[in-house]
Amino acid sequence: MADVHHETVFFTGHVQGVGFRYAALQAAREFEVAGSVSNLADGRVLLEAEGGAPEVAAFVAAVEEKMHGYVRKVERSGGRRDAQFAGFVIK
Repeated sequence: MADVHHETVFFTGHVQGVGFRYAALQAAREFEVAGSVSNLADGRVLLEAEGGAPEVAAFVAAVEEKMHGYVRKVERSGGRRDAQFAGFVIK
């Protein structure tokens, strides 16, 4: 497995029921990233992305920009690890 940059991002705000996951999927097609996006029971959205650090950063920024009116808070953590995703999916 290749060593890649990975980020776990939690989006808080009015982020469920507004097409957030679909917007993230569409944005993922514009970048060389893999990962997933899912709704959490507490009302947040969890985004996991991996790839080259600049690609992941640009992808997360694109998602934030597309959904800026709905996002109140973004929590990010990341680092390097073995690749765990193939493609980008909605969970």
